[in-house]
Amino acid sequence: MSNELDGKRIAILAADGVEQVELVQPRDAVAAAGAQVTLVSPSAGKIQAMNSDIHPADSFAVGAVTADVSAEDFDGLILPGGTVNPDKLRMDENAVRLVRDMAAAGKPIGAICHGPWTLIDAGVAQGRTLTSYPSLRTDLRNAGATVVDEEVVTDNGLVTSRNPGDLDAFCAKIIEEFAEGVHEVPA
Repeated sequence: MSNELDGKRIAILAADGVEQVELVQPRDAVAAAGAQVTLVSPSAGKIQAMNSDIHPADSFAVGAVTADVSAEDFDGLILPGGTVNPDKLRMDENAVRLVRDMAAAGKPIGAICHGPWTLIDAGVAQGRTLTSYPSLRTDLRNAGATVVDEEVVTDNGLVTSRNPGDLDAFCAKIIEEFAEGVHEVPA
């Protein structure tokens, strides 16, 4: 256990359909590094995680709802994937606002697999170098991002990875970026 993230407040923004491993492994990694982690979702109660998008997995208690939080409440943000999860987040104006405000404040954000979909609606993808699950890459390009096929990509505090196979590299990089703190906001 390290203490790189002692005192840091990290939000995981997720909804029903989140890919379980992409929620659990980053959550456990940042918690082990000392962060206080809150699961934020559009609705109170629990969210249903999935394995490989189609197999129900565990459910997770929501710690806060998007309507009740702001970027000021957190030092960093994690956007796990699963195809249904980010599609639901994109439809929640408060979730989109949280992502946009975190980016505008220069706070680090980690998005994996289908998680970058929410970055598009928040207006965060334009002008950034990102990676994602292959099926999102055209969407990212159309949103003005430069897309690369790499295990983990960092662009001024914005960390992206392609899939669950990249989780070790993704977790290490988000811990590093969260420990660094606020980044210069891109013009």
